[in-house]
Amino acid sequence: MTLKRLDHISVVVDDLAAAIAFFTTLGMTVEGEAQVEGPWVDRINAIENVQVDIVMMQTPDGHGRLELTKFRHPQLVEVEPAIAPPNTLGLRSVMFAVENIDDTIARLRANGAELIGEVVQYENIYRLCYMRGPAGIIVALAEEL
Repeated sequence: MTLKRLDHISVVVDDLAAAIAFFTTLGMTVEGEAQVEGPWVDRINAIENVQVDIVMMQTPDGHGRLELTKFRHPQLVEVEPAIAPPNTLGLRSVMFAVENIDDTIARLRANGAELIGEVVQYENIYRLCYMRGPAGIIVALAEEL
């Protein structure tokens, strides 16, 4: 088998400080920050003159990582619709296991996040919800019962 692990998920954001605040409120910590540019970045992205600021965030258990990327050059490309619904084709959500879903929702709402639908219970296993986070991404929350 060639696959070793899921290393990280990348989220392109327009407001890096707000995204850091959101994921810090969720319970992640900043693992590292860097400004990245150069020929290798241009080649891997197939875009010329790429200049990005990257912040790596890590989950408390040390196993999950999220890369927040802010493009300084070139300008961001807008997607239509900007706030895509959960049934939009492609990567739609990142799910986090949380200790207390109600407390987590309250803390994230204080940072501007929106509850998409409602908190639901799946059998006697989980309480679940979707929240709209930075750059319109959907952050799913799951509290084990």
